[in-house]
Amino acid sequence: MAAASSSDSDSGRAESSEANSKWLDAHYDPVANIHTFSACLVLADLHGDGEHKLVVGDLGPGGQQPRLKVLKGPAVLTESPLPALPAAAATFLMEHHEPQAPALALASGPCVYVYKNLRPYFKFSLPQLPPNPLEQDLWHQAKEMSLPSIPVFLEASGQFDVEFRLAAACRNGNIYILRRDSKHPKYCIELSAQPVGLVRVHKVLVVGSTEDSLHGFTHKGKKLWTVHMPAAILTMNLLEQRSRGLQAVMAGLANGEVRIYRDKALLNVIRAPDAVTSLCFGRYGREENTLIMTTRGGGLIIKILKRTAVFVEGGGEMGPPPAQATKLNVPRKTRLYVDQTLREREAGTAMHRAFQTDLYLLRLRTARAYVQALESSLSPMSMTAREPLKLHAVVQGLGPTFKLTLHLQNPSTARPALGLLICFLYNEALYALPRAFFKVPLLVPGLNYPLETFVESLSNKGISDIIKVLVLREGQSAPLLSAHINMPVSEGLAAA
Repeated sequence: MAAASSSDSDSGRAESSEANSKWLDAHYDPVANIHTFSACLVLADLHGDGEHKLVVGDLGPGGQQPRLKVLKGPAVLTESPLPALPAAAATFLMEHHEPQAPALALASGPCVYVYKNLRPYFKFSLPQLPPNPLEQDLWHQAKEMSLPSIPVFLEASGQFDVEFRLAAACRNGNIYILRRDSKHPKYCIELSAQPVGLVRVHKVLVVGSTEDSLHGFTHKGKKLWTVHMPAAILTMNLLEQRSRGLQAVMAGLANGEVRIYRDKALLNVIRAPDAVTSLCFGRYGREENTLIMTTRGGGLIIKILKRTAVFVEGGGEMGPPPAQATKLNVPRKTRLYVDQTLREREAGTAMHRAFQTDLYLLRLRTARAYVQALESSLSPMSMTAREPLKLHAVVQGLGPTFKLTLHLQNPSTARPALGLLICFLYNEALYALPRAFFKVPLLVPGLNYPLETFVESLSNKGISDIIKVLVLREGQSAPLLSAHINMPVSEGLAAA
C-alpha cells in the first residue's frame, strides 16, 4: 500500500501545497463506489498477522444495496451483502489467546452482527434477546440511565469501575453527561444549534454544530472556546498520533476541506477534490499513520502522514498571532488597589451620581458651544438648506508676503449660488490686503472655486494674529459662514 496506484496521479496534483508538505498521496479512486460515514469505518488487524485492514459499512448508491466491504490496500478483499443499512462498526477481542484476532461488531437495522475471521459468528436482535448474564449488571445500570431526548452521538471515557463518563448528544440540541452511579444526567450542555459530531480529545469534548462552528467543553459543561468554519461540517473524527502523543480533531467541510485542530489552533488543511463525508485515521496495512477519506461522490482517498511531519499551531493558514493567546503577567494586588476597591464598594452610589452629573454638564456645555457656533456662523460649512456652502483656506509662503487661497464650494445638487460677497476682518496695524472686500462669481454646484489674494505682514516684531473671513449674502447683515485663519509668523522679516 506504500506505492500509489496509477489511477490517482492526475488527481493528486489538485491537492494543496500545504497538504503535500505533510501527507503522501497513497491512493485516490474517484469511482470506488463507497458511500458511508465515519462511524462505519474501522481499521483493524482482522487476521492477527500485523497487517491492518479497512472495514467499511457501505450504504450503497442512494441507500440501496448495503454491503460489508473489507479493503486491503486499495483493493476490496471481501464483500458481503447486509440485510439493512449499517449504523456503526467496532472491533473487540473475544478471546485472549495468541494470536489475538479481533471480532467485528456491525449494527445493521435492529440487529448487531458479530463477524470473526470475516465470517458471520453471532447475531443479536435488539431488544428481543435477553442480555448476556455476565453483562447483566452493566445493562441494568445502563437501563436505569434516562435521557430527555434521543441520543445521536455517544462518547465514553474512563474505565467502567473508575471515573466512567458518558456524553450523549441528543436531538433536542443538548449534550448530557452521565456518570456510572447516576440515573439522570449530571451536567447538561445547551447548544444554540443541532450537533453534527462529537469527539473527545483528551479531557475536552469537541462538538460540531450546524452553525458551522466547533465548540470545546469540559466534562462539567464549561465552554472553553469556539472556532468558526468557512463551510458546513459534514463529518468529524479523532486523529491520534501515538508516536508524538498528539490528539487532534478532524473536521470534513462541505467545501472539500479537511481541517485539523488541536483545541482551537489550526494545525493543517487538506483540500480534497470533493466534499469528504467520512474520516478514519490509524494503522492501515503496515503504515502507522494513515488517513482514510471517502467523498460524497463515492470516491476513496488514502493519505500517509510523513514520518518527518510535525504539526505546528498556525501551520494550516494565517490566523491570530500566538501572542494573542498568551496570558498577561498581571502584577499582584497592591495595598492601594485594595483600599480603592473597598472605597468603591462603600461609596459606589455616590461615585456613580457624581459621574452622571459631570457627564450631563459636559453634554450641556457641548450643546451650548454648538448653538453658539451656528448662531455666529463660525463653522466653515453652511448647514442651511437654501445656501449650502463649504469654505477652506490655505496660507502659503514665509513672509512678509503670504498667498491666501480660499476654496469655496457649492455642494448643492442643482441650485447655483448667486450674489455672494467675501469680507476680511483683520488688524490693519499688522496686515495689509489689496482687497478686503470683493464679490464672488456664480458658483456652479459641485465645483471647487479657488479665490486667491495676498496678505502682507507689516510688523517686524515676530508676532501674528487672526484674519477672519466672512461669506455674506447681498442685502443680509448676518454672514452665511465664517472662518478664522491663524496667520503664521513672518520669517522673512525675522531673517532680515
